[in-house]
Amino acid sequence: MNNSPALLSIVVPAYNEAGNVERVFQSLCRAWEGREGEWEMILVDDNSPDGTSRIARTIAQEDIRLRVIRRIGRRGLTSAVMEGILSSSAHFVAVMDGDGQHDETLLPRMLDMLVDGADLVVGTRYAQGGAADGLSGKYREWLSKLGTKVAQKISGKSCSDPMSGFFAVRRELIEELIPTMRTKGFKILFEFLAKSPSNLTIRELPFVFKDRLAGESKLSFAVIQEAIIQSLVLLVNRARK
Repeated sequence: MNNSPALLSIVVPAYNEAGNVERVFQSLCRAWEGREGEWEMILVDDNSPDGTSRIARTIAQEDIRLRVIRRIGRRGLTSAVMEGILSSSAHFVAVMDGDGQHDETLLPRMLDMLVDGADLVVGTRYAQGGAADGLSGKYREWLSKLGTKVAQKISGKSCSDPMSGFFAVRRELIEELIPTMRTKGFKILFEFLAKSPSNLTIRELPFVFKDRLAGESKLSFAVIQEAIIQSLVLLVNRARK
């Protein structure tokens, strides 16, 4: 038996994703066919009332490539991602949503790019070949594009989709910055870009942001409000330096 840790931990934050968790895991299994020992999925569940963690644990009892963290009394997308990253022993970590909207087939290529020397690989909706088809409604699409423009200015990095929730990175780089990052918020990539060194090597892979497999979108006014606060905090901190 190979007891070595996976090369890549795929952190999947979840809340009320009972209808998606098995399908997302099976899609990862298909994407990594022939490279089974290179990855693991870490599901971080915020004590979902729909039984997300129970379903995930049933799968994990049969397949060690799935690990489950059930959080009690702690909520939030960014803090869930942080907790998943900090639980990893892999050289590299990836982040993707638990609703099937991200293109899991790109993950092996992301890992290969990291092994070849990239520090960060971003799945982008806004480069040639990418699209944001899964954004429901013109208003949400407009908000996403506006947030992207603001994030590009604040981050100071050349990245076409700094608000993406789909990326892979060298674990030690993001782990080093986690103690300085806000646990609230919904766009950890944005803050990582803003706080990372200027010589960060960034690669991008375009993807089509798909419709959810099941369930409802988590986007709300509170999410938008928190994203605005996150941007203002980063802007003020940068001005103080």
